[in-house]
Amino acid sequence: MKKLLSKIFGFLALTFFAIFIQLNWIIFWLYVLNEQYQYASIGIHVLAIIIAFVILNKKTQVYNKMSWMLFIVLMPILGCMCYFIYGRSELTKKTREKLSKTHNYYKNFLVVNEYEKELDKLKDNRNAHKIAQYMKNYGHYPIHQSDDIKYYEDINALFEEMITDIEKAEKYIFIEFFIVDKGYMLDRLLSVLEKKIKQGVEVRFIYDDVGCINTMKTKDWTRLAELGIKFGKFNKFKPIISVVMNNRDHRKNVVIDGKITYTGGFNLADEYINKIERFGHWKDAGVRFTGKPVINSTVMFLEMWNFIKDTLEDPTPYISYPKIDTKNAVDSYILPYADSPLDYETVGENIYLNLINNAKKYVYIFTPYLIIDPEMTKALTNTAKSGVDVRIVTPGIPDKKMIFLATQSSYEPLIEGGVKIYQYKPGFLHSKCCISDDKYGVVGTINFDFRSFYLHYESAVLMYKCSAIKQLKKDFIDTIAISDKVTLEFTKRKDYLIRFLQSILRAFAPLL
Repeated sequence: MKKLLSKIFGFLALTFFAIFIQLNWIIFWLYVLNEQYQYASIGIHVLAIIIAFVILNKKTQVYNKMSWMLFIVLMPILGCMCYFIYGRSELTKKTREKLSKTHNYYKNFLVVNEYEKELDKLKDNRNAHKIAQYMKNYGHYPIHQSDDIKYYEDINALFEEMITDIEKAEKYIFIEFFIVDKGYMLDRLLSVLEKKIKQGVEVRFIYDDVGCINTMKTKDWTRLAELGIKFGKFNKFKPIISVVMNNRDHRKNVVIDGKITYTGGFNLADEYINKIERFGHWKDAGVRFTGKPVINSTVMFLEMWNFIKDTLEDPTPYISYPKIDTKNAVDSYILPYADSPLDYETVGENIYLNLINNAKKYVYIFTPYLIIDPEMTKALTNTAKSGVDVRIVTPGIPDKKMIFLATQSSYEPLIEGGVKIYQYKPGFLHSKCCISDDKYGVVGTINFDFRSFYLHYESAVLMYKCSAIKQLKKDFIDTIAISDKVTLEFTKRKDYLIRFLQSILRAFAPLL
């Protein structure tokens, strides 16, 4: 039934259908009570003004406030209704307490006194130390001195190595994905997991209910549960008005025995390894890292698991605290981190802004969606105007045409400011990466759009002076070679209808 509802209406369409019924009901009574219409109209506009002032005083991004206020002013009834459904981020007192209790409990297992010394070693590099200090204080994820990380520009290769590592698991396997779909990837994974479970290995699996709504039926999850897999369903889909339905678990993590982590932009679906073709060649990226940094991703998973289950499980049996090798120490650092929409700290966006604003030579970016606010636009253009080589690669073939139009609407001011933009000619680019000055690299789930920055639960890995940064840079250069450079003329030659539609999309970009 859930999947049927989704296919007929879609999540947003179902809600707007309910709004449509409500609007017709209101219009009907306004017609019947025509002489009272003037008072009803005044009441609606007064309500719209009150909501506009509430929005104005919220702790949220300015561009987001402007979009909601414009929506409410232009269409008071629909705007007010949509705001009450999608615009509010306030949680109930019970949920806030649950979230705070879970986070405060698990962050205590991230910081170990022995590892504190690693942060001190970064003091010679002011910006790297500043990033690490910020993440420790506000993201609560520590940086680790390590170079045990590998970058993958081919998810096929990543998946094969991940299966090999899972086959060697001895204690547990933690899996977390936004989208899970039936096919080769899932079947291959399940065949290995079934064997490991029989060997006594614990398997836990977190999935996002909305992310999987069109791909997995209840009977599919039941079949997996019968294998012995423990499941955590994040934010169960409910076709009702809900403040938090827009907050999705967009993370992708696989943790093996507290020793190995795989993460990146890929999901558990066959298009990510090009077993099936949806939008031309599907390009994605991921990383594999081992050792101390895995503590971060282990705690990250357990915090989400226990938030879903409303428990406070002792994580120490699942955490491996390796000793620091002072004799063979490397001058490389890895910082896996997470971002949550339920606070006012936009960690994912702030890390990107730091790399952009502090770049001296170049900043290269992979993103499937480029829907950004004036602050990010200004950061990118100011950096480019300072003589830094700023390049962004987006898809050549989109997965969502309307979102692609919104992405392309961001091109003109960026190109005018000196940013070079390319579209991946072979197909759909889904990688979410940022690299600067051969020193810093980020690979993860965080798009350059409002959903990733403000609405979704995200995760990524920051690398500093790691050898994998060279692999990431090579991938970027190779990708540029098969991409089309976007010219200023291209952004201006669209017909008037497209440009008008893009101007509307820009105005309401935070609401997409």
